[in-house]
Amino acid sequence: MAAFLTRVKSGFQRLLERPSTVDLKRYTEVLTSIKWREERVAKLDDAELTAAAVALRDKVGGKSMDSQAMVELCALGREAARRALDQRPYDMQLVGAMELLHGRVVEMGTGEGKTLAGALAAAGYALQGRAVHVMSVNDYLARRDAEWMRPVYELLGVSVGWVDQESSSEQRRAAYRSDVTYGAVSEIGFDVLRDRLCVDPDELVQRTPDVALIDEADSVLVDEARVPLVMAGSTDDSQGDPEVAQIVRTLRAGQHYERDEDNRNAWLTSRGAKVVEKALGDIDLYSGDHSDRLAAVNAALHAHALLQRDVDYIVRDGKVHLINTSRGRIALLQRWPDGLQAAVEAKERLKPTESGEVLDSISVQGLVGRYQRVCGMTGTAQAVAEQLREFYELKVSVIPPNKPCVREDEPDRVYDTVEAKESALVKEIVAQHETGRPILVGTMDVAESERIAEKLTEAGVSSVVLNAKNDAEEAAIVAEAGALNAVTVSTQMAGRGTDIRLGGAEGDDTDHDKVADLGGLYVMGCGHYPSSRLDNQLRGRSGRQGDPGGSVVFASLTDDLVTQYAPDATAGTDAEDDGRHDDPTSRRFIEHAQRVAEGVNLDVHRNTWRYTRLIEHQRGIVLAYRDDVLNTPLAATQLKERLPERWEELAADLDEDVLEVAARHVLLFHLDSRWSQHLAYLSDVRETIHLRALARETPIDEFHRAAISEFRGLLKDIGDLAEETFSTASVTADGVDLEQAGLRRPTSTWTYMVHDNPFDSDAEQALQRVRASLKRVKAAKAKA
Repeated sequence: MAAFLTRVKSGFQRLLERPSTVDLKRYTEVLTSIKWREERVAKLDDAELTAAAVALRDKVGGKSMDSQAMVELCALGREAARRALDQRPYDMQLVGAMELLHGRVVEMGTGEGKTLAGALAAAGYALQGRAVHVMSVNDYLARRDAEWMRPVYELLGVSVGWVDQESSSEQRRAAYRSDVTYGAVSEIGFDVLRDRLCVDPDELVQRTPDVALIDEADSVLVDEARVPLVMAGSTDDSQGDPEVAQIVRTLRAGQHYERDEDNRNAWLTSRGAKVVEKALGDIDLYSGDHSDRLAAVNAALHAHALLQRDVDYIVRDGKVHLINTSRGRIALLQRWPDGLQAAVEAKERLKPTESGEVLDSISVQGLVGRYQRVCGMTGTAQAVAEQLREFYELKVSVIPPNKPCVREDEPDRVYDTVEAKESALVKEIVAQHETGRPILVGTMDVAESERIAEKLTEAGVSSVVLNAKNDAEEAAIVAEAGALNAVTVSTQMAGRGTDIRLGGAEGDDTDHDKVADLGGLYVMGCGHYPSSRLDNQLRGRSGRQGDPGGSVVFASLTDDLVTQYAPDATAGTDAEDDGRHDDPTSRRFIEHAQRVAEGVNLDVHRNTWRYTRLIEHQRGIVLAYRDDVLNTPLAATQLKERLPERWEELAADLDEDVLEVAARHVLLFHLDSRWSQHLAYLSDVRETIHLRALARETPIDEFHRAAISEFRGLLKDIGDLAEETFSTASVTADGVDLEQAGLRRPTSTWTYMVHDNPFDSDAEQALQRVRASLKRVKAAKAKA
């Protein structure tokens, strides 16, 4: 009964906390006061406006802003934007900024001015004396927005900087010393990891985290949350096995290997195993003596059977580049775990990239959890409101559009096959193009975008393609997608960051009106994405700021989404001559498949968080200790207590400062090394933990037991190792010689992102095979 009441209470709590449109009545008086104050602010010259902002900073004095301070901020911010950008923020942009200052995730539609609203909120936090990190989804948007908004910040007396992959250490320090720092979430996270390897305080680039304002919050906090950021150090090269890759190329699905229904795992059949064993010299692949070969075969099979070129990755400049499926562009610095990365490189006959041991890693949850205040903005927050609440304790506020959306969203057009769907899609594009109406076609992957573009060329229609192969030109391509006669074929539009103006970026009001008279931008989807948010982000490119527009999705019952997540889907009616099914049942099957896909992704996110929460807690303990070692004489104090005679012996010939630095370097070396070993141990535990499921044990509970037990003695081990090293290491006026003591830090380090759980462990694959076998037996019995 108590459990039932708890569930009921939880349900009511979620109901009460559901995102809702902001009640503008709460802001009526504030907005009126802002307009009144705005008239007076407009009479100030630039220096006086800046002085007024500085006075506001002094008045707030490090506290949260009350309503009066909010009025002053918005009035000053509105006038600063008008002068610097020739843009007077709408009331709804000011409401969005104020909701951000209350720590909410705000939903503002495409074209509603999120960038400026976010800048005003960031300036507001800065005027409270807080350091703000504006996290974006990529380097391009971070730099663009920082430079675009800089004149506004400067008029408000707020300093701004940005970091990207090319920033030097000095440039990073300068950027992080600014009041507001823009950066991709990955780059800010990598700076956190790099700082964790510093052995001297002067090497640090970041300050204590304070406020995180997250652009495209759903992409960052949900989609990127399944992708850990990793710091690696060089070890011996781990190369893919070209011989194994060549053998696996000859294997055929259904004969030599099978795949599970989710297309996430592949395994050899008995026939396939015999083929591989014979090709490798009549070995026993499953004996302990050949475990390395088995691992190489499994990785090569995964690369061959489950990863597709121009879908999961592209090859450019002799290297494999992963494609971010949620944004349709190259995932910079992202890679698979070394074994699979090497297998894909061997598959493509490429030179293997450097491999290494993991020195540290951080999840998006761990990164965001460091900040005292978190807020964000996106065009599609409602769909992930429950996840934002569950994982980040964030609430969503929906900001009404400045002008009502009049876009016409048509029902799906569903077809028998992909071929019939694409044929109908091209035919409709040709018909719409003849009128001059601009068309934006959203595709699932690189291969599909190129296929559609080729079919359009054959039909006599010229198009511009935007995908991971030419994403450097994306801003210019997207900006012209609304021009008369334009046909743009693009992979995922999320995070493109450029508005599509009717008539084109360089068009005038006449061009705008011509396109508007034709119905505005027509968005056509080549199918549904695994997330409804991505569908809505594509649709949202049309109907900007009250413009007319339209959208429609062409889907088929053999789309990957359907075959993977609703394999039993059947049409509700017989197909028409062109293969179309114009009935609600067919559309419901596709909607069902998308809901299943969203559920699977949520489970992956939730499971990832369950496994990483304990690690993040342990990491917090270690890092707090590391900060003490780095910034205080703690190492010297501990080693002096442990080795008083050794300390006095060295102190007789050296300055005390030299010994303190030497003690710090020794202790930090062993702390970093021991933590890296702990992570490797936990990775091994995770790889085999799924075997517990076969024994009806709970894997996560077993993982926690192992992790807690292993961690219990970690700090003591670090102290013991440091004592052992310091007792014998050579310490001179130049410091401690760690290399002579046999302690060597990696000769090089690099950062990358590990792709979302690309393949499960051998144990998990075995478990999948058992489940599949049981399912087949059950199905056979049912037929009998």
